[in-house]
Amino acid sequence: MATNAPTRFLTVAEFATLCRVSRMTVYRWIHAGELPAVRFGNSFRVPQSAADAFIEQAATYGGTGEDDVRSAGAVG
Repeated sequence: MATNAPTRFLTVAEFATLCRVSRMTVYRWIHAGELPAVRFGNSFRVPQSAADAFIEQAATYGGTGEDDVRSAGAVG
């Protein structure tokens, strides 16, 4: 039996605090399509289910899937 519980949303700032990253990093994930978000007026909200899945994936696979361009091709 399915429940119709309301979806909880996190602000970008709340999600950034949860992940211990900057808000700009969260915006980059959203714009890159790595983190699903909904736009409410001028701001984004991250569904709790998407936040949980994102964190689980990062914990399982060791990162966000984002290429680290700073270390690409680094020698030494």
